[in-house]
Amino acid sequence: MNTNKERAKDFLLLAARGDSREAFKRYVGDPFIHHNAYFKGDGHTLMVAMEEAAIDQPNKIFEIQRTLEDGDLVSIHSRIKPQDSPEMAVMHIFKFQDQKIIELWDFGQAVPDTMVNEHGMF
Repeated sequence: MNTNKERAKDFLLLAARGDSREAFKRYVGDPFIHHNAYFKGDGHTLMVAMEEAAIDQPNKIFEIQRTLEDGDLVSIHSRIKPQDSPEMAVMHIFKFQDQKIIELWDFGQAVPDTMVNEHGMF
């Protein structure tokens, strides 16, 4: 992996398929914090939550739509289709230091059944 953009993409792909421990081992620095409102802000809690999500949803579809890199920040816009839940548009923002993720934000929005906007969310 030569760029932070590639590192961020591989991190998410590993986590989505249930390899969050490997994703954290390869790509997460120390100290690490995240800003997901539903979990404590430490890396271990988020890693376990990602692992449990992969176990609960083994057949979910995860597709990266676009990736942007600006200095030490990488943003990834993704499509997630859980097995029994509405499809989601998700944005992850990674902050890197020395080629390691040191901070992470993630935001999601359910895709409505009926969309007013003719351009969609992806």
